[in-house]
Amino acid sequence: MTPNSQPRQHSVGQDRVRVDGPLKVTGTAPYAYEQRVENPAYLFALTSDIAKGEVSRIDASAALALPGVLAVLTHENAPRLVPAVKELYILQSPKVWYRNQYVGAVVAETPEIARYAASLVRVDYREEAHDAEFRVEHPEKYRPAFVNGFMRTDTKKGDVEAALSGAEVVLDEVYTTPQENHNPMEAHSMIALWDREALGGAFSLLGERPHLTVYDSTQGASVTRALLASVLGKLPGQVEIISPYVGGAFGSKGYPHAPLLLVTLAAQLVAGRPVKYMLTRQEMFAHVGYRPETHQHIRLGAGRDGTLRAIAHEVTETTGKLREYAEQTASATRVMYAAENRLTSHRLVPLDIGVGTFMRAPGEFPGMFGLETAMDELAEKLGMDPIELRVLNEPDQDPEDDKPFSTRNLVACLREGANIFGWENRPAVAERQEGEWQIGYGVAAATYPNQSQAATPTWARVRYEGGLYVVGIAASDLGTGAWTILGQIAADALDVDVEQVRMDIGSSDLPFATLAGGSTGTFTWGGAVSVACIQFRDKYGKHPPEGAEMRGRHQMPKDANKFSRHAFGAHFAEVAVSRVTGEIRVRRLLGVYAAGRIINPRTANSQLIGGMTMGLSGALHEESVVDPRFGHVVNHSLADYHIAAHADVPDIQARWLEEFDPYYGPQGAKGIGEIGVVGLPAAIGNAIYNATGKRLRGLPFTPDKLL
Repeated sequence: MTPNSQPRQHSVGQDRVRVDGPLKVTGTAPYAYEQRVENPAYLFALTSDIAKGEVSRIDASAALALPGVLAVLTHENAPRLVPAVKELYILQSPKVWYRNQYVGAVVAETPEIARYAASLVRVDYREEAHDAEFRVEHPEKYRPAFVNGFMRTDTKKGDVEAALSGAEVVLDEVYTTPQENHNPMEAHSMIALWDREALGGAFSLLGERPHLTVYDSTQGASVTRALLASVLGKLPGQVEIISPYVGGAFGSKGYPHAPLLLVTLAAQLVAGRPVKYMLTRQEMFAHVGYRPETHQHIRLGAGRDGTLRAIAHEVTETTGKLREYAEQTASATRVMYAAENRLTSHRLVPLDIGVGTFMRAPGEFPGMFGLETAMDELAEKLGMDPIELRVLNEPDQDPEDDKPFSTRNLVACLREGANIFGWENRPAVAERQEGEWQIGYGVAAATYPNQSQAATPTWARVRYEGGLYVVGIAASDLGTGAWTILGQIAADALDVDVEQVRMDIGSSDLPFATLAGGSTGTFTWGGAVSVACIQFRDKYGKHPPEGAEMRGRHQMPKDANKFSRHAFGAHFAEVAVSRVTGEIRVRRLLGVYAAGRIINPRTANSQLIGGMTMGLSGALHEESVVDPRFGHVVNHSLADYHIAAHADVPDIQARWLEEFDPYYGPQGAKGIGEIGVVGLPAAIGNAIYNATGKRLRGLPFTPDKLL
């Protein structure tokens, strides 16, 4: 180092502007539907008018006679599929599982022709009696084999009933959350093109084979290719998924849904032409999953000093009959608080409705609303400060499996948040008023587990080209900042400036990557990138030859499974409630998190306040109303399904503690995409109680519940 030179500044931990930002704000980042293809055709879907039964007749003659119509796809002419995934096994029979299920599609020269032609297709049905009403005591309620994330369905430790019977203070209440639907800015969209590719090498004499290219709005190009190929009966190499930019997802784009198969089958009927399909906002409520409705029976038993003796969290929730989806609603309760006697369970009510799927913080979001509201109620019964009740019951190790925590800084989050928020100024219940407005403070804890996806190998590749280190991995950027932070990780591993790194992501032809879900992207993809880059640097040094290349695989740290691995946080809310109208205004939100090492403070802040905003949206607005008479969501548009707007969030702040967790991987980063949403509705609900003295135990908190 020369006397005037400066050591290279590390990229990880630096506040860096998103590298994809200029493209997005100028409208030049191509999303799936905007990809340039030659001579596209357009699809409009045909959906069922009944909730259960079968199609008895389809008359497409009028549609086919319309100029510009290229094909009408139905179960009568659909290419055959492999029954690998029931949700994707579409148009293989006349059976109807739920209202608005796909029964066909029209492909035409323009979107307008396709839509009009679809109105000319006559579909008759043999209707059967259906059941779309959620009832806790449903006669067909059952115990699933496991819940989402392959977590245990039930857990039990000690004797809960005896402990509750002997407890000095008992809380016994029911908490409910409604069905919610995903509404990312970019609706699900895709372009499918079938063509032929020549076989190479030793197989060249065999000629050509079918090849499918899909531009898809997906959270995981590698996973989508694997599942799509299996259902189509093709080899993975015959399918290419391209998805460099995704306009939000929140879980709905994690695994392929029926729309992807619909456009893929339709494209086979017009082989050689790309077929474009973007769901309408109404279709989003029928075809891409939802967060199931839950009923949560929570019982807490404690001594007069606040020490918990028993925790029971028993959940009943909905699932569609076509494919089971069991949300892990009680899973967070298993790690939050110390108690010798513990019980959690999950039961499903099968209904003639569509297929549920994960939605940001599946399980933890509804479950922590129930638990953290219950903890506030218990604190009120005990006459204790709700923060002190949580601190008193902080466990020394995982209460369920007795493993030590890799890191656990929940108490520090609560203390730091209380100091920043001004918790000492919290009024007594229904004490503070400003004109017609009643003012209250609330708090709730947050947690999110480490879902390593270790069973699925994630790889990255680094290649030196034209003076740049090109790092390739089939990761997806949903607006989370992957384009930016993976480059920062690569730069530090290579010991070069970040400007010397170019990321290549969003294609299934790149090294296999797990999907962007479960807050796993940064430490999983980052781990693979780090390994590949370190091995590259070790082999080629500071002056690699042109074309030098290295691949590396992410692996969980040694002994990681010996620890209970979770991120933690605390939410604080100040609300004002009108005594005249019942209107709820959230004045302030604060989140303090212990989520491992923060790779990029700018993108981290965006993720956390985005999660908090979504939590507020679920608290005050979001509810999908299923009409049991017909089996569909009646408020299936953004005019009726309300989500939070800027005016709902006047003051929102996210802070984090310095933390490094070596058992998450070389970056020490835990993942922040979901913890921001977990527990926040409980903080708002607890603030409403502090303001008004009225306890709300069901989401959303609408004015009618306060009048």
